[in-house]
Amino acid sequence: MGLGIKTASRQAFRSVHFALGFHAVEQTKSADILGLMRKLRPQNCGIELIRFGGSGDGGYLIPDDLGGIEYCFSPGVNTVSDFENQLADRKIKSFLADFSVDAPPIFRPEFVFDKKFLGAFDREHFITLASWKDKYLRNYTGDLILQMDIEGAEYEVILSTPDSVLDQFRILVIEFHCLDRLFDAFVFNLLSSCFEKLLKSFHVVHIHPDNRGESVRRGDIEVPIMMEFTFLNKRRASSVRPQVTFPHELDADNSRTARHLTLPKCWYT
Repeated sequence: MGLGIKTASRQAFRSVHFALGFHAVEQTKSADILGLMRKLRPQNCGIELIRFGGSGDGGYLIPDDLGGIEYCFSPGVNTVSDFENQLADRKIKSFLADFSVDAPPIFRPEFVFDKKFLGAFDREHFITLASWKDKYLRNYTGDLILQMDIEGAEYEVILSTPDSVLDQFRILVIEFHCLDRLFDAFVFNLLSSCFEKLLKSFHVVHIHPDNRGESVRRGDIEVPIMMEFTFLNKRRASSVRPQVTFPHELDADNSRTARHLTLPKCWYT
């Protein structure tokens, strides 16, 4: 009887808030969030980090391990292509995709552009990462780079991409959005599944909060809403030990006008 009253009260609470334009959800247990954070703790894999791209937004820290890489896939163009521009200076060709623009802001012969969004399945304005790779490099077996900033669609793309395709990438640079939803128990399962999939083949080597978004806190747990993660394929790691110093000396705020934001200690201690 007690459980029935408790359930009915919870449903009534949710109904009232839903009618007011709010959606009440069950919160994720702190132990579950901290457990995921421990798995995502950045590691020093024996390779120095270097900065590619601009001094603010569009600049990322990646391992200095580009030798032999010929191609980068970079979904999410918007108005900045500094990262791909510097790769082109290293003779690395970039495939770019974004349906919201008609062309990259920089024109170089090393750029190949598709007016498409990346998605979980192929349809009119969307293409999957696997289909995109096959379109240009069907039989290519060398290592690749992925630089992805697609405003929240990264989760469906990662979960729908075969492991065999992901494993072709030596380096992943991904901006993850809506990380405050880790506190939502239902959404936590989806987001953590995405990270767990990547962690099968990759080490996290760097995390940088995007200060254009805020940071949310519950107790000792603080989560910036948007963060840039850099991953290195495990086969490239010569050694693995936890990173202990943040921010990195090459880190820079994405926005000069927004509040400065550094990686909270709960992500690396």
